[in-house]
Amino acid sequence: MPTSTRPAADTSREGPPVHRSTKHSGSSPWSGRPPRTKKFGHDRRRAAVLLLTPSVIHLVWWIGIPVVATFALAFTDYDILAGTVTFNGLDNFQEIFNDETWNASIWHTVVFTFFTVPVAMAIAVVLAILLSVKMRAAAWYRTAVFMPHVTATVAIALVWMWMFEPRLGVVNTMLGWVGIDGPAWLADPDWALTAVIVVSIWKGIGIKMLIYLAALQAMPEDVYEAARIDGASQVRQFFSITLPLLKPATFFVLVVSIIDSFQAFDQLYVLTPDGGPGNSTTVMTYEIYRTAFKEFNMGAACAQSVVLFAFLLVLMLISRRLTGKEDDVR
Repeated sequence: MPTSTRPAADTSREGPPVHRSTKHSGSSPWSGRPPRTKKFGHDRRRAAVLLLTPSVIHLVWWIGIPVVATFALAFTDYDILAGTVTFNGLDNFQEIFNDETWNASIWHTVVFTFFTVPVAMAIAVVLAILLSVKMRAAAWYRTAVFMPHVTATVAIALVWMWMFEPRLGVVNTMLGWVGIDGPAWLADPDWALTAVIVVSIWKGIGIKMLIYLAALQAMPEDVYEAARIDGASQVRQFFSITLPLLKPATFFVLVVSIIDSFQAFDQLYVLTPDGGPGNSTTVMTYEIYRTAFKEFNMGAACAQSVVLFAFLLVLMLISRRLTGKEDDVR
C-alpha cells in the first residue's frame, strides 16, 4: 500500500515569540514611554499659579499695601499737601483720644452696632422660620424681604428721608393716627441715631434671612421627627434643636453683621450729612473720612483706622468665644 507522507513544517518563517499583554498602559516596560504622573501634576500646579496670579496681585496691591501703609503712617505726621512724612511716635493716638468728637463717634458706633445687629438677627431668624414652611407664593415673600439688600443704599436713604419728614412723612402720619406727635427724626439730636438704626435694621434683614433660610433647609428632618415622636412641642424643638443647629450660621451672620455695622457710612452720610445735628450720628468711619479728606490730617486718620481695626479684632474674638468652639463651626 502506498504510504502517505506529510510535508515537514516550514519553520523558516517563524520569528521570535511575541509577548502579548492584555493591558495596554502608557507606563508599560514594553511601551518605551515614561509615566506622565509627574508631568501632569506639574501642569496642574502651573495652571493654578497662572489662574491665581491676577487675584493675588489685586489682593496685594489694593489691600495688602494699603493696610501696611496705614499701620506705618499711623505713627507719622504725614502732610499730604507737602508730601512730607515725619515720625512722631504715639502723638496721633494721643491726639485722637483727646478729641471729644472721636470719643463720641466710638460711643455712637457701639450703640449703633448693639441695637442693629441683634435686633436684625432676631427678626431674620423669625422670618426664615416662617418662610421655610411650604406656602403659596413663598418665593415672592422671600424676594420682598431680600430686595432691600440689593437696592442702592442712596436710593433707600432718600426714600426714608421722605418717610421721616416731620410734617408730611409717612412715619409721623401713622403715629398721628394713634395720637402720637412724632419728632423731627433726622433733625433732632435725640432721635437722629434712632432713625438711622431703624433704616439699617430694615435694610440688613434680607441677607441674614437668606443665610438662616439656607441653614434651616439643610437641617435633617429625622431629628425633628424623633422629637415629635417623643412629644416635644414646637417651642421645645426650636430651643433644643433649631437654635443649636443654627450655631454655625449664627456665628457667620454675627461676624459679618458686626463688621458691616462698624463700617457703616453711606446711609449715615446721606440721611444725616456732616454727622447729624450736633454730631449725634457721627460714627468712627465718618470721623475717619472727615479727618482724612476734610482736615487732611492723614496721620491721625490712619491712627483712627488702626483703632477701628483693633475694635473689630476684639469683637471677633468675643463673638467667637460666645458662639462656641471651633469644632462647632463647620
